Amino acid sequence: PVHHFPTRRDLMTALAEEGFTSLSETLSSTGGDIYEHGVTYVTWALEHPGHYAVMWTPRLTDEQHPGLAAARVATWRILEESVSRARGGNADEADESAARESAYAAFAIVHGLAGIWLSGATPVPPDVDARAREIVGHLTFGHR
Repeated sequence: PVHHFPTRRDLMTALAEEGFTSLSETLSSTGGDIYEHGVTYVTWALEHPGHYAVMWTPRLTDEQHPGLAAARVATWRILEESVSRARGGNADEADESAARESAYAAFAIVHGLAGIWLSGATPVPPDVDARAREIVGHLTFGHR
């Protein structure tokens, strides 16, 4: 790697960018359903633990790198758009704000689930897909 990347930070930045790009491509291939995106996020994280770890450790990467920033934004937009669809959203400013909050809530759930399984805090269930579907199914997007 030293022949291709001048510093460790450059290598980690490239890995994080590659991770976000792969995650975005995988999410995009599942359609626009937020529940499917949630399950896909969790299973992708478990299948790519190295990329996942680097993606979420900003102290290792150059957060100003244009490629990394663009890949991160592209991934987030997929989440925001699918949350907006799940909420039956329209284009007004209040709905955009509510959709953003719902996107953060959805992200917190799936990111937290992936994190506790990857860290070993709780055991990975035998059927990850089924368990993730059960948990992601609790998302309600503004319907209290």
